[in-house]
Amino acid sequence: MSDNPEVTIRVIAILGGTGKEGKGLAFAWAKAGYKILIGSRQVEKAQAAADDVLQMTGGKADIQGVTNTEAAEQADIVVMTVPFAAHRTMLESVKPNLAGKILVDVTVPLVPPKVTKVQMPPAGSAAQEAKEIVGEATEVVAAFQNISYENLLSGEDVECDVLVTGSSKAARETVIKLVEDAGLIGWDAGPIENSVVVEGLTSILIGLNKKYGVESSGIRITGIPRRV
Repeated sequence: MSDNPEVTIRVIAILGGTGKEGKGLAFAWAKAGYKILIGSRQVEKAQAAADDVLQMTGGKADIQGVTNTEAAEQADIVVMTVPFAAHRTMLESVKPNLAGKILVDVTVPLVPPKVTKVQMPPAGSAAQEAKEIVGEATEVVAAFQNISYENLLSGEDVECDVLVTGSSKAARETVIKLVEDAGLIGWDAGPIENSVVVEGLTSILIGLNKKYGVESSGIRITGIPRRV
């Protein structure tokens, strides 16, 4: 991929986007004017999720439900929000459709039932596993692991930031722009190897949610002037 961070993005695919996280991202980006393709193994399930998001936006969204393969093929950038158990299978199935694109991996390697315990895969992190599978033809960026569905729906005055790691600075800058378009603040957290920290924080946040009876704990970077 080119080192030029100015990547034109009109269509965003969200693979496995029928869950809360996928629909939350779809809602945030649809409001920002992007065309959204929600992917699923079952078209009916994908379209039902798309209809939910359309209703959430008051009918003001360009959104469609399609298969995961169709979504990956048609999109300018591909976001993956599947459970870790489906991570490798999903990547292998859409790999041919990812060449030359950025893959934003939202996956966290949670291992039920101990989801409050950090448990990383042999590759080091889900994002690093994704990079091993898709190869050099696809940039991989890890983001949104620490943002709850509730915060994605809010979009205003969210007290949580998004750490962005990835296989190149250009790819990270492109995704940080998408973070900002979703109404959040994103920070360049460095190379893809650093995704182990970002993904691991999710288990800690889940534990905090359980301990303190909340649903949307998150992280915020301090000591740096915040962009308005």
